[in-house]
Amino acid sequence: MNLAPRPTLSDLQCYVTELEAERGFSDQSARDKCLLLGEELGELFRAVRRAEGLKVDPASRAADVADELADCLIYLCAIANRYGIDLEAAFRAKEAKNRERTWTAEH
Repeated sequence: MNLAPRPTLSDLQCYVTELEAERGFSDQSARDKCLLLGEELGELFRAVRRAEGLKVDPASRAADVADELADCLIYLCAIANRYGIDLEAAFRAKEAKNRERTWTAEH
């Protein structure tokens, strides 16, 4: 199982499928993956707090923003894979919708 040096999003999704099979996580449901993603988001937020110099519990695990972002991406790919969603196509479709929207600041 190898990942190309400059993988596409599709490559990442395929890699996640392979790593889940290799590590015994293939049987986890989309719900399971969503719950795990929620945990990872909390870890990401804690890492950002620490990186921004905000107070954090000194007993909490020292998290690295890059590591936590990577974990979140893995779970996003896993969730998309369970629903047969091509994340690149979904991203492009959503951005096409967003380009048609008007963005303003609320006052």
